[in-house]
Amino acid sequence: MSILVKRVYDSPDPTDGVRVLVDRLWPRGISKEAAALDSWAKDATPSTELRKSWHGDPRGHEPERYAAFADAYREELSREPALGAVRDLAELARAAERPGAAPLTLVTGVKDPERSHVPVLVEAITAALGGVAAS
Repeated sequence: MSILVKRVYDSPDPTDGVRVLVDRLWPRGISKEAAALDSWAKDATPSTELRKSWHGDPRGHEPERYAAFADAYREELSREPALGAVRDLAELARAAERPGAAPLTLVTGVKDPERSHVPVLVEAITAALGGVAAS
């Protein structure tokens, strides 16, 4: 299975396959045309409350605070409507496994995708697929 992660500010590439925005808010300074998205998975993103508490904490990106954020986000992903959105993303990832199919690219505007909600979302999609490792 191939799940790619790209920043929305990076140029789209034909090898991106299905491009899905995984941010609750539209990224600043990007037009819909420039983003070249196939869909927007708002329900798979952290709630407004969780997002605000994460970004409002000046120490939020410290490892122990990130772990608390990730745990809270995992909890949100275990309930509807996020759970359904994760299932939808898993189906897109499963479709990408077919020979000749394009990958699933999760697109985000965050500055540091590695220390954001995105790895937790990839983990949830992978789990929904039965634990197949993402790349």
